[in-house]
Amino acid sequence: MYTNNKLAKSIRLALMFGGASVAMSGAAMAQDQSADEEQAEEAQERIQVTGSRIQRTDMEGAVPVTVIDREAIDLSGDISVADIVRNTTFNTTGSFRPQSGSSAQGVSQVDLRGLGASRSLVLVDGRRLTMSPSTGSSQDLNSIPLGAVERIEILSDGASAIYGSDAIGGVINVITRKDYNGAQLTLGQGEVSVPSEGGDRENGSVLFGASDANTSLLGGVSWNKRDIVYENAYPWVEPGASVFGANYYPLDEPFNFQGIPGACGAENFYLQGDICRYNFNATNANEASSANESLFLKGTHQINADWKFYANASIAETESFGRYAPAPDSNYYYGGALDTPADSYNNPTNPDAWFYDPNNPNAVAFDPDYVGENRPVHLWHRFAAMGNRDTTVTNKNKDLLLGFEGNIGDMVVDFGYRRVRNNTTEIGNGYLAANTAWGNINDFNPGYCSDGSFDAENCRFGYDIQSPTQNPESVLAAGVVTTSRISDFDIDEYYANTSFDIASTDAGMVQGFIGFEHRSENYADRYDSQSEAGLVGGSAGNSAGGGRTVNAAFFEVLVPVTYDFELNFAGRYDRYSDFGGNFAPKVSFRWSVTDDIVWRGSYGEGFRAPSLDILTQKTSFSADSVNDEQTCAVLAGDPDEQCQISAFYIANPDLGAEQSKQFATGLAMNVTEGISFAIDYYNIEIEERIRQFDSQTLINRELAGDPVPPGLGVTRNADGVITRIDAGYGNEGTLETSGLDFNIRANWDFGNMGTLTNNFQMSHILDYSVDGGRNLVRDPGVPRQRAVFSNTYSLNDLTLAYNINMIGDQYTDVDSDPDGADGVSRTGSVGTWVTHDIQVSYDTQWDNKFTVGVQNAFEKLPELISFGGRDYNYGLYNGWGRVYYVRFQQNF
Repeated sequence: MYTNNKLAKSIRLALMFGGASVAMSGAAMAQDQSADEEQAEEAQERIQVTGSRIQRTDMEGAVPVTVIDREAIDLSGDISVADIVRNTTFNTTGSFRPQSGSSAQGVSQVDLRGLGASRSLVLVDGRRLTMSPSTGSSQDLNSIPLGAVERIEILSDGASAIYGSDAIGGVINVITRKDYNGAQLTLGQGEVSVPSEGGDRENGSVLFGASDANTSLLGGVSWNKRDIVYENAYPWVEPGASVFGANYYPLDEPFNFQGIPGACGAENFYLQGDICRYNFNATNANEASSANESLFLKGTHQINADWKFYANASIAETESFGRYAPAPDSNYYYGGALDTPADSYNNPTNPDAWFYDPNNPNAVAFDPDYVGENRPVHLWHRFAAMGNRDTTVTNKNKDLLLGFEGNIGDMVVDFGYRRVRNNTTEIGNGYLAANTAWGNINDFNPGYCSDGSFDAENCRFGYDIQSPTQNPESVLAAGVVTTSRISDFDIDEYYANTSFDIASTDAGMVQGFIGFEHRSENYADRYDSQSEAGLVGGSAGNSAGGGRTVNAAFFEVLVPVTYDFELNFAGRYDRYSDFGGNFAPKVSFRWSVTDDIVWRGSYGEGFRAPSLDILTQKTSFSADSVNDEQTCAVLAGDPDEQCQISAFYIANPDLGAEQSKQFATGLAMNVTEGISFAIDYYNIEIEERIRQFDSQTLINRELAGDPVPPGLGVTRNADGVITRIDAGYGNEGTLETSGLDFNIRANWDFGNMGTLTNNFQMSHILDYSVDGGRNLVRDPGVPRQRAVFSNTYSLNDLTLAYNINMIGDQYTDVDSDPDGADGVSRTGSVGTWVTHDIQVSYDTQWDNKFTVGVQNAFEKLPELISFGGRDYNYGLYNGWGRVYYVRFQQNF
């Protein structure tokens, strides 16, 4: 039987896992051993690595896996799993992080290869992390306690054949700690240089573990917190300029805005020409606060020589607070039901309006040339007197896993049960009760009694739009509503699998693995009734809810062809109760060309199942404005004008899964005993993309004779007039991307002068295109490269770390240009973003460690180029400036 020597194993471990920080064990030449000793060593060293279910004697496989070990986690200075994963090069185009005002304000995601968070699978100890109730379609990294993490493995290859749906862009497997004896206390704190206030953070954990010959127990608590950041704390922020200030226009002159007379003097309101604007940046928050507290417990008990029982349990609670500026609203949005009538005291075109009344201490002169003739109007108003809109989101995740592992003959059997309860509660304060608020505006009476006398104390009612802060507290309170959104995503899962040796050949052992999973998913997303009915200004929501079961069977076979060449075959069939089944195959190879060179490659097919939030959404009505000559000639009296039609956004019963094909190949080489490198190529194509189709898109498709996705469509009467549109999600289109991952690692031993480790990791996108179109690389938000260069020097009890992080440049503007390359011209530049991190730590003789560090030491700030409604690309960069931190760790 062929046995790899220790040097080859350590080389390949560094090659395959060289993407982050992996300690490379000292090399020692293997001595001659008896067959029994060889078999004992092989059995002892078999482990399972992300990307394969088969345990092996070597950690390298046919697919590229990057490992971020506990040392690298501590050296990063990050305080959460989300921060660590977001900063890897595989998160090339950035990803969502907590932001104030978002419907998912407390969620942190990862977006491998820029394919979307819903196409990146996150596992914890090899089991699927439940979906976030806030999104229903992606996972929340904030629910993973950093204190419990031993290492993070990143498989930068598709893996639906192993793990099922969503593993198209890759897999992140968070491995939690085990086999720990003793206790450990960690405390950390940090502050930022930009913004001027907020953004400070703290973190900590308490870990304990004990074991004897048969039983081991590990548990602890972990917490982290980051303060809210208000928009006005950034030095570059200028006053916001919202038309939702104090403006109006007559119904027959839509969007010809004019300021309401005398109504622009309150705090944060200002005139810009004739328009009264509101500075929303004075009060709203940019980044929501986040606080995570987790309790975790792991245990194993060896029942007998063949069987052991294991259990994992965790409870995590994350709370996020966000603030938006006071509610903006207009009675334009309510289909004529809340229009301000011509005779209202709050109508600026009414000569008898309160604005011009002699009894009004804030009266202004009536100017008919300014306001025009008396007629109904639409008002665009900021309800600042009612206060800011504050949202608190609390997520509670409870995860319990119970299982048994043992031997039945020569087979290793593993089976168990997992129960996850994931709840999110969102409470919003300061939102607008639209019917009440607009009713009080339109019916406002400044104090005229039925007998014609004026008595503001006894006869006044309604809302004075000219002087909102002078309205009675009861009127302001009546216009405010507390919103709620309660969401759940629960999982019950049963699993069983077995691994076994199939046959022994001259090249090695043929190994097999088969398994089964049954998963029940239940999703509920419930909005309060007023939000769901569209009666809350500054907020909206549509409930969804339902459940499904997923049954999966999968296999994997490892076939050594020669002692240095092996093939791996895997396949998985998933059957979903709500849309059907899917089979995902994969084949891969690994060839040790020489003792120092490994060539690997894989081809696989993957899929992404439609998420429950899409499949279970309630049908919602929308009066969409569209262009359609036949319809608008009847409804608007002019075929060239827009008209409103009845659209219904539905849960499409014919929605199917996305399909993907992936190809990857790479070389890994040991240059010298201390220097190694790896380069990998990937190519991913996604077909039948799940995408949303609005009313106008469906009309355009129908008129052009282009196919309309099944389940959606346009319904017309005998005269060609649209009577109904069924819009929503459908399957159509492609997304293709390809690129290179490069890693080089060097280890230097200077004897008494210490050791130095250098690690360079870069991801380079070659192509990124949608629906067969042009290459989008270097378009805004799609940098060509992302790289990290990590350096660690150790001398006795002192450790110095220096990291360089780089995000490539992009264009700022892309415009249609028949004479340009690919039909566009690209101009402007977001420069390459480079930051530097420095850390110093010292281990004392009392078994503790002191650490000080700074991230972004030279205070590199993002370029202020608007992206996604913010001052910069919020998912790719951050505006914290220099981050100082200290950390103390005590081992017992």
